[in-house]
Formats: sequence, structure tokens, C-alpha cells
Amino acid sequence: MTTAYARRRVAPAPPAPRRSPVGPVLAVLWGGAAAVVALWWHDTGSVVGASGRLTGAGRIAGLLCGYACAVLVGLMARVPLLERRIGADRVTRWHAMAGRYTICLLVAHVVLILLGYAAQDGSSFVHETLTVVLDYPEMLKATAGTFILFAVGIVSARAVRDRVSHEFWFYTHLLTYAAVFLAFGHQLALGSDLVGSRPVQAAWYVLYLGVAALVVWFRVLTPIRLNLRHRLRVDSVHREAPGVHSVVVRGRRLDELGARPGQFLRWRFLTEGMRWTSTPYSLSAPPRPDLLRITVKALGDHSAAVGLLRPGTRVWVEGPYGALTADRQSAHKALLIAGGVGITPLRALFETLPGEVTLLYRARTAEDLALGAELETVARWRGAKVLYALNAPQGRRPDLTAPSLRAAVPDLDAHDVYLCGPHGFARDLYEALRAAGVPDSRIHHESFEL
Repeated sequence: MTTAYARRRVAPAPPAPRRSPVGPVLAVLWGGAAAVVALWWHDTGSVVGASGRLTGAGRIAGLLCGYACAVLVGLMARVPLLERRIGADRVTRWHAMAGRYTICLLVAHVVLILLGYAAQDGSSFVHETLTVVLDYPEMLKATAGTFILFAVGIVSARAVRDRVSHEFWFYTHLLTYAAVFLAFGHQLALGSDLVGSRPVQAAWYVLYLGVAALVVWFRVLTPIRLNLRHRLRVDSVHREAPGVHSVVVRGRRLDELGARPGQFLRWRFLTEGMRWTSTPYSLSAPPRPDLLRITVKALGDHSAAVGLLRPGTRVWVEGPYGALTADRQSAHKALLIAGGVGITPLRALFETLPGEVTLLYRARTAEDLALGAELETVARWRGAKVLYALNAPQGRRPDLTAPSLRAAVPDLDAHDVYLCGPHGFARDLYEALRAAGVPDSRIHHESFEL
């Protein structure tokens, strides 16, 4: 075990049960969409002719797009209720879904409105487009915002995102704020459901200003306050396996940070070449009042540079985030399945999760088992099991199918399963666990790509 992290053991205690807020949050989001549709329905009289139908459809698409933009930004605000209680993986999926809805609604709004106006005026689509963009109030800014949203959507598509750097994707993604700001004015100037109705305009201002307040508070002011209070610096760096290093970070009053085993923070190391990148890394040991530890595998330029950090380097963090914690536990028995560097959050849970715990660790070779000595120490201390799934001498991968999992853990369906590893590994293991009879509600997995 990393010397700085040697500590007296305390038996883990079961956490108090906490109800997930997923249902109420979804009800609020869909309720808002229903209210927007109701507003359009209330303000829409008789629809006459093709131009009326096209314009009406464009109006409802525009209203829903405006609402979706607010939701999109709100899901980027890193609100603790969402990030810690619901989970970063689910919030990421919601954000991606909201982004797809927003782009589709935006395309529908632009095309339908312009076709409706062109049919009404008896002009061509191109002529009507130029007239609207150049002559209508707030439309130049709205057009710029539209192009920015399209660019963000293209970069966020999986086929493109996999081919660009994380930094390029991240800073392009932040342009969403600029796009929403540029498009806001034309909603109030041209939106027939908003013009002339002060209560509706007030509600729209409350929605957008409320979301803006969340972003400023949780993405700007809260991190500033956190880092001024805790003053984090690199304490030491330790090699754990080929290309894998642990970084111990020292700070003040870290117990007030509220970090828990299984969670992650977004780390920015204030040194040359790293200060402009904020990367999520999980805690690889239970947090202490003066120390935090992460374990990082070199998978790119930034993660490779982590192993070269020097003691004393200042650290800027945001968080903690994530819901891969003991709060998800519903059974007395737990199986932790780690693939590669996915061991990091599970290492912390292995020490602290109450009940009977088994850890299954997948790696290519014994040399690649990061934190292996610590796992064995924890297993002996708490009477837990550690199982290893290594490649055969000829390189053949181990069998991790439903039958092999049931053979390794006979009462598998009575376990909570915590799963962490590369996307393909996690997908395959999820399918094997479901085939082995583990209920979906007991398979806990979290990613933090956003």
C-alpha cells in the first residue's frame, strides 16, 4: 500500500438508505415540455392552409427547442443532486439525448418556419431565408447561434468525437453557452407565443436565468470556493504497474469536501502542458482528512504526463461527482468487477463496502495488476475474496460468460454488482450478468465522459 496511505482499519458500516430522485427529476423535465406544448395549444387558433400548418409546426418546434436548450445547459451545470444522487453516467446520457432532441427540433423549426413564410408570401425558400436572416430583428445573432449549435452537434457525434482530442471536444462543447445566449433574444422578439404576454415572458426569463445561475454557481463559484478552502498540492507520485501511477494529493480539511469511495473528481494540474485540461479521475483509496489519491493509466498525452508530476504542484479540482457508492447497495453481498484501470473506484469500495464482498479483477498479465498488493492486504483484513482473470500464456483471454461467472460466484443473483472498466468490457460483462440472472437494478456502472 502507498506509504502515505497506511491507516488503521475501521470496519465498514451499512449506509443509511437513500431514495433516488430520478423519477421526480424526470417528471419535472417532461412536465416542463408538456407546459410548453400547452402554451402553444392555448395560443393557436384555427390553422388554415399549407402555410398555416407549416408555420404552426415550426412554432411548436421552436418553443420546444428553446425549452430543450435550457434543459441542455442545466444538465451541464454539474448540480450535486444530479451528479451525486443520480450519477454522472445517467446525466451524461440525458445530456446527449437532450442534445439530439435540440438539434432535431432546431432543424425542424428553421425549415418549417421558412417554408411556411415562403408559402405565405409566395416567394422562394432561398429568398425568404435571406429576408428573415437579414431583415428580422435579432436574427443575425440567432443565425450565428444556430451555426454554433450545429458545429457542437457535429463534434459531439461519436464518429467525430473519437477522432478529435478531448480538449478540442471540451472547449467546442462549451460554445453551447454562447449559442444559447445568441439565440435567446430572437425568441422574445419573434416568438408569437411570447410577444405581448408578460407572464409568459417572465416565465421564460425565470427559466433561462435560473439555469444560468446554476451554471455560474456550480461551475464557477463553487470550484473557486472549494480550491481556496482546501489548497490542494501533489504530495507524492508512485508507480503501480507499467504505465500506471498513483498520485497522492495533500490538502486542508478534506473531510469537508464530502468525497466518498467510488466517486471521482475533475482534476486540473497547474503545471506546463496540463493546466488547460480538466480530466475526471476516480479516487483509488478512501479519502482521508488530509489526503486524496488517484491512480491513472497512461492512455494519452495528459494521462501519461500524470506520472511525471512533481511534489508541490498545485491542483485545481471540481467535485466530488458520481453515484457509484455504497448508497446503491441493496443486498448484503456484493461483487466488484474491474477491467484494467477500472480498478480505481472499486479499490476504494473494496475496502469500505459493507457486507460480504468479492472482487473480480480482469487484466492481461499479472504485471498489469495495479494496486494488487493493496487488494490482497484488504482481502486478508476483511475476509474478502479476490479473483483474477488473466490472459493465458498463449494470450487467450479468460472466459467471462454467464456460466463462468455463476461458477465463480454460485449465488451471483443474490449480489449487488459494481462494474467499472472500458466501454466494451463493461458492455460485455453487463450482458453476461443479465444472462446469469442478475437483475438490472443490482448492476451498478458509471462512466464520466462528459
